[in-house]
Amino acid sequence: MATATATATPTATTAQATRHLTVLYDANCPLCVHIRHWLIGQHWLVPLRLIPAGSFAAQEKFPRLDHASTLREITVIGDGGQVWTGTDAFIVCLWALTEHRPRANWLATAAGRPFARAAMYTASAWRQAVRTEPGAEGEVEPEAPACGDHCSVPG
Repeated sequence: MATATATATPTATTAQATRHLTVLYDANCPLCVHIRHWLIGQHWLVPLRLIPAGSFAAQEKFPRLDHASTLREITVIGDGGQVWTGTDAFIVCLWALTEHRPRANWLATAAGRPFARAAMYTASAWRQAVRTEPGAEGEVEPEAPACGDHCSVPG
């Protein structure tokens, strides 16, 4: 898998070639599951496939990916093999959405990037406070099954 390092948002050339993005989200995190539902309800410029990080489906689809790291931070994979993590993954998710592409383009700039990093830092801190480990006592199974092709149709 190649990693995207030059810019957080795909270039014009990459954007034309991008047919879909796969978002690996933490199914044991209420915030991540909420964001998954929010993403499904948005109008997409680039179709999103949402798959629980570390799941059998994720491991089968991306066998060379470090799946332990995908449970620590959001990971987005382009259909061309590009991999974005953390702040870059957050920006790329926004870039795929009709209403939020202009904001994503700004967040990818030197002026906007500190705001994107701050948002990711805040989300990460909150996530660590509320995340449940599979099998933890009192854990309620989150509503976040692997959705396969159901998540690839814009809501």
